[in-house]
Amino acid sequence: MLKSSYHHLGVIEAGCDEAGRGCLAGPVVASAVILPDNFKHKVLNDSKKLSEKDRESTKIAILESAISWGIGVVSPQEIDEINILNASFLAMHRAIDQLKMKPELLLIDGNRFNPYKDTEHVCIVKGDGKYFSIAAASVLAKTHRDDLMKQLDEKHPEYGWVSNKGYPTKKHREAIFKNGITKHHRKSFQLLPIQMKINI
Repeated sequence: MLKSSYHHLGVIEAGCDEAGRGCLAGPVVASAVILPDNFKHKVLNDSKKLSEKDRESTKIAILESAISWGIGVVSPQEIDEINILNASFLAMHRAIDQLKMKPELLLIDGNRFNPYKDTEHVCIVKGDGKYFSIAAASVLAKTHRDDLMKQLDEKHPEYGWVSNKGYPTKKHREAIFKNGITKHHRKSFQLLPIQMKINI
C-alpha cells in the first residue's frame, strides 16, 4: 500500500523510476516527479499493477497536480554502449535535468543508483508501490515509453510493438528470427534463445 508522496516532510523530493529495462527493443525511459506533500490518489500505484486505462487516467491527475516533472530517454545505441543498468541511471539523470525546481532529495526505485550531482538520494526497493512520487514517476515513464513504442510500431508493424512494447514475448522473438533486427533493437541483449540463430 502506498504510504505518501514524501519520505521526509518539508523536504523537496523527487520520485524517480524507469520503464523498459527488460525490453529487447526501444529506449529505456525514466521520469522524475515532485508532488505536493498533501497529494493523494485512490488509484495511483506501481504502473505494472495498473491497467492501461488506469495508467492514462492517473497520468492526467499527475500532470495536473505535480509541482514539476521530467522525462529522460536513453536510446538503444547508448544502452549497448554503457549497459542497461547505467542507461537506466542516465535516463533518471536526464529526467531530473528537466525539473524546473531543484530537489533536495531523490527517491529512487530500486537498490542502486549513480549519484546525481550534489543531490542526496535514497534507494527504495519496490518504491513504486510505497510512495506516491515514485509511483507517479513509474506511470509517466511507462506511458511515455508505450507511446514511443506505438509510434515505432507504425514503421515496423511486423514486430508487434504496439502490444508487446518491445518486451521478449514469443511473437516478438519469432519476428526477430524471421525478419532480423532493426536499429531500435538492443544488440547487447540476447535477442533470441540459444536454439535460434540470427546474423547481427
